[in-house]
Amino acid sequence: MTINLTNPIYNDETKAREHLENIRWPQGPYCPHCGEGEAITKLKGKSHRPGLYKCKSCRKPFTVTVGTLFERSKVPLHKWVLATHLLCSSKKGISSHQLHRMLGVTYKTAWFMAHRIRESMRDSHPGPMGGPGKAVEVDETYWGGEKNVFVSGKGWSKGQGTKNHWKVLTLVERGGRARSFHVPNVKAATLREHIVRNIDRSSHLMTDQANFYRNTGKEFARHETVNHSIREYVRGNAGTQVVENFYSILKRGLTGVYQHVGEQHLKRYICEFDFRYNTRTRLGVSDAERAAKALAGITGKRLTYRRTGERRVA
Repeated sequence: MTINLTNPIYNDETKAREHLENIRWPQGPYCPHCGEGEAITKLKGKSHRPGLYKCKSCRKPFTVTVGTLFERSKVPLHKWVLATHLLCSSKKGISSHQLHRMLGVTYKTAWFMAHRIRESMRDSHPGPMGGPGKAVEVDETYWGGEKNVFVSGKGWSKGQGTKNHWKVLTLVERGGRARSFHVPNVKAATLREHIVRNIDRSSHLMTDQANFYRNTGKEFARHETVNHSIREYVRGNAGTQVVENFYSILKRGLTGVYQHVGEQHLKRYICEFDFRYNTRTRLGVSDAERAAKALAGITGKRLTYRRTGERRVA
């Protein structure tokens, strides 16, 4: 489905607000303060700003942005809607410099907007992946270090290693979702915690021959591996091609579009690539539907500029 960028929701504040209200309040407005959904009045006085409502139960005013990532933002709503569409429809992402030029905002504002939108892409209540008869592939990769490039775990040139690189663990259900984590290390105990917490034990686990998957694999219905050290990438149904394909898109995005990613922000960038993968066109999701899903995810989340620099490892 082709998106018309001349659509009023991308250029008109009122139309953008109505679009956001339809997404956030499909059954009508409700109070974000007390949850009231019946005794709501829209204030239409000349002294009232557009889109203002009042709850008769708690007597507090609110707009569609209250209790969301867009709350108290000085950026017009139509620019938020356009930025969300651009970030959701670009397969490998869009840089903050590009958003800064296209939206007519400062670079600092565009950078912060992009991080808020990435936060909206985060699934707050993810369920288990896989299930009976389903296969989930698991693999790890590395990012960062002095050269700030992706590296594989094999074939290091002299003097290289993974000690000072940031670690990313990804779980991909074949034909389904992806879920990635910035992990502090690739030790068996660390990886097991994420694997058993996010994958149904009745699933078929697919990994490479790394030792840190061996004992964890025994906890699942079936565990199959391939031996990359002897150039074995597929053996029957066993393989990790799907998760490696996911990494190929992630690598191209981080190296070609974002280029300079700080460790404290890595978790949001990989969340962005997870979201686009989980709402990809092959699953029948259009660009417009993907952007609407991201806009629906702004509810109940806040991200201040100070908090964007928090160093947390998922």
